[in-house]
Amino acid sequence: MSLTEKIIEQVSQQLLEAEKTCQPIDVISEKYPDMTYDDAYAIQLKTIKKKVEAGAVVVGRKIGLTSKAMQELIGLDEPDFGIIVDDKVFSEGEPIPAKSMIVPRIEAEIGFLLKDDLKGPGVTVVDVLAATAGVMPLLEVKDSRIKNLKPTIKDAIADNATSGIVILGGKLTPLTPDMDLRLIGMVFEKNGEVVSTAAGAAALGNPAEPVAWLANKLNDYGITLRKGEFIMSGGLSRAEEVMSGSFFRATFDRLGSVSALFE
Repeated sequence: MSLTEKIIEQVSQQLLEAEKTCQPIDVISEKYPDMTYDDAYAIQLKTIKKKVEAGAVVVGRKIGLTSKAMQELIGLDEPDFGIIVDDKVFSEGEPIPAKSMIVPRIEAEIGFLLKDDLKGPGVTVVDVLAATAGVMPLLEVKDSRIKNLKPTIKDAIADNATSGIVILGGKLTPLTPDMDLRLIGMVFEKNGEVVSTAAGAAALGNPAEPVAWLANKLNDYGITLRKGEFIMSGGLSRAEEVMSGSFFRATFDRLGSVSALFE
């Protein structure tokens, strides 16, 4: 790490203020060009710690950059992660204020609900499937508290992996021996028009693979995936811009659908 604890504290506080006021901050990596990946995660974890101390509850985890093409594009050889607290989870049918975010973009994913803890190292896809109570459709609205609309990966990590809010589908589907998550098809609609289609294999070849990666990666930071947490396995669709009045629906083969209305 190259940033001091004082700087990490300051940047964390600035990100919290940006989230509260919807006024983005300057690009962190431009001000601190020596910032490392560990520094970026330290800022993220400091921010979440502040939220928990203020009463928030960690309910889920997100995984980003689960496309090999995107990893190669930015010169990274692994995904990134973020942390979801309870006040960032919305219900279907609950109008969501688009103006409460800065640059919201939405994508569809498969979520895993854990029935057992998962602790690395050595977690495999088999372990993930065994620890999963069921899977569900979900929508992630990404957002950025940083002025640059295309932040560097280090800036994005510091900014909680550009996590905004999450809309969980209302159906939890238990895993069965004949269910191949790689082949689960998805249709993504915006205002009734199909904007993209995908399959579970878009997430590192198998949606359970990013979850295994996360369990092992978090061990580096002394964190265990806990029973009852949901894990967002990575976007399957292209992220779509969110505006007031937008309605989105993702329909998954066998898993049901999830929708979101923005006001």
